[in-house]
Amino acid sequence: MIQGTTSDAGKSTVVAALCRWLSRRGVSVAPFKPQNMALNSAVTEDGGEIGRSTALQALACGLAPHSDMNPVLLKPQSDRGAQVILRGRVHGNMDALDYHAFKVEARHSVMAAWESLSNRFDVIVAEGAGSPAEINLRAGDIANMGFAEAIDCPVLLVGDIDRGGVFAQLVGTLELLSDSERARTQGFIVNRFRGDIALLEPGLDWLAERTGKPVLGTLPYLQGLLLDAEDSVGLSGRMMGEPALRVVVPALPRISNHNDFDPLRLHPRVELSFIGPNQAIPAADLIILPGSKSTRADLEWLRAQGWETAIRCHLRYGGKLLGICGGFQMLGRSVHDPEGLEGEPGSTPGLGLLDLETYMVAGKQLCNVQGVLNPEGVAVSGYEIHNGMSEGAALGTPLVMLDGRVDGAVSADGQVMGTYLHGLFDRPEACHALLARCGLDDADAAVDYQAHRRHELDRLADTLDAHLDMAKVCRLLGISG
Repeated sequence: MIQGTTSDAGKSTVVAALCRWLSRRGVSVAPFKPQNMALNSAVTEDGGEIGRSTALQALACGLAPHSDMNPVLLKPQSDRGAQVILRGRVHGNMDALDYHAFKVEARHSVMAAWESLSNRFDVIVAEGAGSPAEINLRAGDIANMGFAEAIDCPVLLVGDIDRGGVFAQLVGTLELLSDSERARTQGFIVNRFRGDIALLEPGLDWLAERTGKPVLGTLPYLQGLLLDAEDSVGLSGRMMGEPALRVVVPALPRISNHNDFDPLRLHPRVELSFIGPNQAIPAADLIILPGSKSTRADLEWLRAQGWETAIRCHLRYGGKLLGICGGFQMLGRSVHDPEGLEGEPGSTPGLGLLDLETYMVAGKQLCNVQGVLNPEGVAVSGYEIHNGMSEGAALGTPLVMLDGRVDGAVSADGQVMGTYLHGLFDRPEACHALLARCGLDDADAAVDYQAHRRHELDRLADTLDAHLDMAKVCRLLGISG
């Protein structure tokens, strides 16, 4: 099991790299994350929902994502509450205290999923969540050492040197563990190192002597690495060359599945910017309203931040507007949530840019889909993951056709577009067509995002091979190196 001294220490990328390294050697391997808190998720082959990073790790193994790989997923709806998803299915909404008490029951789902995976694969690489040294969360822990102790597996601890204080992170975490937890911690991985390793080696020697635990390797900082992020939103995108198309996205408080924009981050002729709270809203060619876990609350946030006025001005000057999932719902006349599925029951006026109404209904739509962009006819594929159902005259001019049905809408002047489809830009031909609509005449530069993901996974595996004691890792896994 890979655990980390902090959130974002690099656990997910280390697990993905290990999975890729093992899979390339013909090992039957699968990823596993007992509990995850994330707004970015993916639809599984069995029609469930898991964290996006675990789905990426499944890709690293050459597998389709499965609900057993992430049996407990928490999707925050407020600072104190989250939607609880067990083995891919919505269980209900809970505040933090209720969930803490519920972990005893959640453990059954974790162990059942673990047993199911163990019966299908020879090796499972598990990932912890946050830090194992969160003293206030130790009771009933199912995410870190509580799980490792239950299945009796070895643990490697990852520390991020790029943020500073890595020796304090590693020693301090180890000191806060119980005797049995320290004993099962088999060593350390130092992640994201920049500079001359010779300057670090005295510290690594001290660490091994101080703790009695080996440092299995120091992984370098990988410039330009872009893989499915779990939650964090970078406020600017990567761009090479002069920008030809400016795209801005509001960084909603409950933004979800912002991985939709990774192909645009990579595009050499697109300048992508996420605009956070109280930031000036810049001029743009395309504004994209992203997915949201709390559509009505985020719609009110947009208004408070001045986005409604900015969007209307943007459209007056000929700019394009695209809404994805929750962002699509915001484009209609109203969003209704009579049962309070995403917050307090009630209705909120939409932006009124498309003739449709959205109703939040119990029973989340979860499916992988494919189809074509309308009217270009180029292939699109991705997934749907939402509660709402939209209806209205605007749906008579759909943006895409998915598995033989219509989805989304386009305004009569073509300026406003919306869809429930996540992954709209993933296929290069679809990305090309959509950006051409927005004025990018050299949209041929669109990136093959799926090929990019596979390349980055191989890059991670090669880095592990070069910098980690893989013979030691294989011994811990009980396989030949």
